[in-house]
Amino acid sequence: MLRSFLRLPRVQGGVHPKGFKSDSSTMAIEKLPLPERLYLPLRQHAGADAIPIVKPGDKVLKGQLLALAPSEISAPVHASSSGVVREIALVTAPHPSGLPAHAIVIEPDGEDRWLETGVSGSPYDVDPLTLADRVAQAGIVGMGGAIFPAAVKLKQGAKHEIKTVLVNGAECEPYLTCDDRLMRERAADIIEGARLIRHILQAYRIVVAIEDNKPDAIAAMREAAAPFGMVEVQVVPTRYPMGSAKQLIQTVTGSEVPAGSRSTSVGVLVHNVGTVYAIYEALSFGRPLISRVVTVAGDCVANPRNIEVALGTPVKNLIDACGGLTADPKRLVLGGPMMGVSLASLDVPTMKGATGVLALSKAEVPRAEESPCIRCTSCVDACPMGLLPLEMASRTRIDDFDGADEYGLKDCILCGSCSFVCPSHIPLVQYFQYGKGQQDAKRTAAKKMDYTVQLSLAKQQRVDAEKAAKAAAKAAKKAKKTKRVKPTANTPNTLSDTEKSASADSNVEVKTEDQAL
Repeated sequence: MLRSFLRLPRVQGGVHPKGFKSDSSTMAIEKLPLPERLYLPLRQHAGADAIPIVKPGDKVLKGQLLALAPSEISAPVHASSSGVVREIALVTAPHPSGLPAHAIVIEPDGEDRWLETGVSGSPYDVDPLTLADRVAQAGIVGMGGAIFPAAVKLKQGAKHEIKTVLVNGAECEPYLTCDDRLMRERAADIIEGARLIRHILQAYRIVVAIEDNKPDAIAAMREAAAPFGMVEVQVVPTRYPMGSAKQLIQTVTGSEVPAGSRSTSVGVLVHNVGTVYAIYEALSFGRPLISRVVTVAGDCVANPRNIEVALGTPVKNLIDACGGLTADPKRLVLGGPMMGVSLASLDVPTMKGATGVLALSKAEVPRAEESPCIRCTSCVDACPMGLLPLEMASRTRIDDFDGADEYGLKDCILCGSCSFVCPSHIPLVQYFQYGKGQQDAKRTAAKKMDYTVQLSLAKQQRVDAEKAAKAAAKAAKKAKKTKRVKPTANTPNTLSDTEKSASADSNVEVKTEDQAL
């Protein structure tokens, strides 16, 4: 039964950008043909780069492991199709800087042959932690753009009492409709994936949260959830950034996640619908994350639509599949217009967190020249985290990052609401991205220094231990020598006791013979 919005707590802040969703939301998902080359970056996730286990010339099958995760906060990389590894080289990364990143380059053979998975039986008969390990081995990360390894969240959740599995179907970013189409077309699979997550976490219930501007998705998900009493589809107001985990939790449950804490602290674990679908594929069929649905939209795109694309496919191929560009875009974006990253070119690969590819015209990117802050506090009203963006920005400008932290820089979710409403067109979110980056670099340097000190201390301890061991061995050897009995030159002590006795008897016999004579 639909809950009334009046019963829900009012979420602070947020904005109402125009949706621009109608063009792509009406088009069913289409599968994109394989490109001539697949470029699979070794980092498509939060954490350390994956470590390659293949070399140029190796033949690989679809779904085969190509690179291992070096730590828990990482994710492995798998082949998106069968073919031959041509090289491990630097490619243009999907980042505003255009800096290169290491990637495994595969030339598909056109056969698209799967690696034998060997998965059998029901996943509900498998131990929950084993299922979480399978999610890790499948390389699944947050598909809503966060790209945080999904298995880490599942394992953290297993340490807490999780009451609610919250499936995030809000999709509040303008233009993006990939989650909308996924819920319409694969609702039963998403519900099954959510039930598997509930099984892993031993949670009480499942709530699928969908914004009220997606009536078809709501209907499809409700129909799929109807047979399961523990699954509820809840409609939430259309308001950006409703898709942010903390805002969604507060809207759905009424609980506020404390600053610096995770959602598990209030008994909730959140996963995007795309992530849930990938978990279903991994646990039911043993398929790793090697493809995803991407929205291709914007005024400069001839035919906006949603495309299921093999990871590693160049962005240019996605644009071409939608009829190409009708004009030179003012801005190319990977992701949504609010939190996505600008691209310098189309020669970048599609990655796990790529929710959209947008080619925006000049009319869609209104940008007036920046002017001084007028202290209107519009950014304060818009901030969903209740922060003071103007104070954070003023301190970040002068590189006072600790001062910015005191005003909540660490709690900023970089949603861009403050920049969206600023009448002075100050790029506030860019300041916060810069400040967060500097603070991360500072923390990384401090950790590196601590690690170096630990290594130095450990080396000194080893050296001291070796010196002590040598000194002890030398002392023991000397003590052993002093205890040894040394014979003198006048009384040689070379005969055994038996020999000494025999010698004595012989002397007695000689003397007796002499006396007889």
